[in-house]
Amino acid sequence: MNQLIQNMLNKTKGDRWIWLIVILLSIWSLLAVYSATGTLAYKRGVGTEAILMKHLMFVVGGLALMYFSHLLDYKYYAGISKLLMVITIPLLLYTLLFGANVNEASRWVTIPLINQTFQTSDMAKLALITFLARTLTRKQENIKDVKKAFLPIMGSVCVVFILIALANLSTALMLFGVSILLLIIGRISVKQIAIVCLGGLVLLTAVVFLGPRRKTYVSRIEVFMHPEKADPDKSFQANQSKIAIATGGIMGKGPGNSTQRNFLPHPYSDFVYALIIEEYGLVGGLALVVLYLLFLWRCILIVTQSPKAFGALLAAGLSFSLTIQAFANMAVAVGLGPVTGVPLPLVSMGGTSILFTSVAFGIILSVSRDIDEKKADSTTSDKEKNKEKKVIIGEIPAMA
Repeated sequence: MNQLIQNMLNKTKGDRWIWLIVILLSIWSLLAVYSATGTLAYKRGVGTEAILMKHLMFVVGGLALMYFSHLLDYKYYAGISKLLMVITIPLLLYTLLFGANVNEASRWVTIPLINQTFQTSDMAKLALITFLARTLTRKQENIKDVKKAFLPIMGSVCVVFILIALANLSTALMLFGVSILLLIIGRISVKQIAIVCLGGLVLLTAVVFLGPRRKTYVSRIEVFMHPEKADPDKSFQANQSKIAIATGGIMGKGPGNSTQRNFLPHPYSDFVYALIIEEYGLVGGLALVVLYLLFLWRCILIVTQSPKAFGALLAAGLSFSLTIQAFANMAVAVGLGPVTGVPLPLVSMGGTSILFTSVAFGIILSVSRDIDEKKADSTTSDKEKNKEKKVIIGEIPAMA
């Protein structure tokens, strides 16, 4: 067993800091979910340990996916992105029409045989970001051309945005923001980016005021803008989250000692950050922020060091997506944004979210692994050249 673990560690490549961050977040996730799921276990009529074991299986499965994803050369993800987009768009449409309806939102489809729900927007995020990175790289020679570059890019962004936004506006907005960042990095003209933003604004307005969840969106915005006038039932989630944070203090109540978990809606997913602050205090909350900032910093280094445009765009898009999602979740928990259904990456309980997030981490590590291997090859090549020089110099006869 020890030999197997050692062999796996030897094959583990890429940025060691990112691996450490992933492990720390995974451990924190297990502690938080175990503490937060008592009420959920009671409602389901099962033990808390049963929910924890299921969550542990997803965490371990995510780590396995991350490991195998980072072993695959990141260049192969260019081809995979095309396949993902072909699958994703019909799947998003199917979800809207026939998906499981929860809180007036059709976000999940049930996988036959295993009876496990699957959130299609998680796949869509990965598909669109990898596809954009591929398209921007391939179109660099004609990047200013409207027909060859702009229309295919704008079409893919807007189609995915509208299909996700009808059921999950917060995720769609974050994905749209990441897409704009990629367009800027990919040298799309300012005029064309402005057109994309204008198109996104039109779609956003249509979804908010004409979409199937228009009442929910308007209500959440009103509660956030005017909490003092809000109906207590509508502001219940935000209020309970603030109570959890306020009672956590500097050092917190200690792991497993949360009291607000019995009142806070979804303390194991959407509001897991509030529970973490309650149990680990301001110190724990800041530590989690530092972990995500450290992850972003390491990814920025990967982006700047990547010799290929596709690797840089891939790492940039995925890292921005994960970091923005993390800070959006934390902002909602502390009252800096309206309530959304965005999970905290690698910490919140959620099967497909953990699995696809893990794949995203694995792809970033694949880019990092490629950089490290090229550096190692370059160092080896320089050493061999130095040896050859020494041999040649040694063979030159001394002058009489």
